[in-house]
Formats: sequence, structure tokens, C-alpha cells
Amino acid sequence: MFGTKKTKPTPLLMGQEKFDTLIGRHAEIHGHLVFQESVRIDGKVIGDLQAADGHDVSVVVGPTGVIHGNVVARRVIVSGRIEGNVHAHELVELHASAVVQGDINYKSIAVEHGSRLQGLLLQIDGVPSGGDSTRQAEAAIRSAKQA
Repeated sequence: MFGTKKTKPTPLLMGQEKFDTLIGRHAEIHGHLVFQESVRIDGKVIGDLQAADGHDVSVVVGPTGVIHGNVVARRVIVSGRIEGNVHAHELVELHASAVVQGDINYKSIAVEHGSRLQGLLLQIDGVPSGGDSTRQAEAAIRSAKQA
């Protein structure tokens, strides 16, 4: 009754994710990044980010983070900016300050008021696929036109 208030984490509330890799606000990295543990980006990455096969990891783009490239991971949480396609095998979260210029493939999505997207939202069936997002986007557009 008068104890501490227990709150259940909502999709748009950061959980207790453990980050082994942090790219700081003043860092800029060029190249393809493959990771086995969750990563938080507060700086700038020019290149693709990809989770190693079989690893259940997250990519978090902080409010000052910028990625110029594609992102492939289990969960992708965006408060900053991504200029590239996103493929999340589980969840995408777009916070109010998020800007994504590219297509988003997702199983589940949470979008906060104020976030911006210039691209397609493509829901996947949950089976990780190495398929081409352009092919998936074209199929989604054809399906929408027929309906």
C-alpha cells in the first residue's frame, strides 16, 4: 500500500540493457561494424552495423547518435538519427527525437509521438531472413495497390 511503486517497463522506456560497446558523443567511426554484445551509439558511425549470427543483441542510437548505414539486430532503439535501412528481428522503438531515413523491417514496433520516418514500414513474420529489403518493399507496395 505505502511501499515503493513498482512500474512495469513499457516498450518506450529504457530497460536495464547492458552495453559492452559504447561509441561516445565525440567519436566518429568509418567502416562495417559486427558485434556480439549490445552497442550504444552516441557519436557518428559511417558504415553498416550488424549483429553477429546467433547473438541476441540491441543497437541503441542515443539522442546525439548518427548512423549513415544499415542496421541489423534483434532490437533497434532510436532516439537519434539513422540514414539507412533497419532490420530488427524482434523490436524497433522510435522515440520522439528519432529520425529514420530508410525502410524499417520489424516484428514489433513502438513509435513515440514526434518521431520521423522517411521510408517504408515492413512487418516481418518473425523468421530472420537475409532477404533483400528492396524486394520486400516492392512486394508490400504491390499488395497495397491491389487492396
